[in-house]
Amino acid sequence: MADRLTQLQDAVNSLADQFCNAIGVLQQCGPPASFSNIQTTINKDQPANPTEEYAQLFAALIARTAKDIDVLIDSLPSEESTAALQAASLYKLEEENHEAATCLEDVVYRGDMLLIQSALADIAQSQLKTRSGTHSQSLPDS
Repeated sequence: MADRLTQLQDAVNSLADQFCNAIGVLQQCGPPASFSNIQTTINKDQPANPTEEYAQLFAALIARTAKDIDVLIDSLPSEESTAALQAASLYKLEEENHEAATCLEDVVYRGDMLLIQSALADIAQSQLKTRSGTHSQSLPDS
């Protein structure tokens, strides 16, 4: 996973690409404009271009990327964040990490105990079946 600044740079580059692509597609698909002093013939048989669909698509892409950029910017540390505040935050995160590790170790231990108990119960059942099977076979038929 890339750091936040790299993600932000990638998002800004993506936004620039989307702007360039939007302008290019809109120029390519846009209807020709007529100038008052230049007479041109426009081919009326040209199929209608879905310019409106492209505009909506690029508007949605650009808006989503801009929103992603805002989220990334908001996740960056503020200027008020000093080294002491960052160290305190890291210390708190480290304490939470140790608590979670202790809880995980406890859950793993209890899981192991359950597995061992289940295995012992299976062994006991197998031994009982084996013993009851050998007793019934050792009894003589009268």
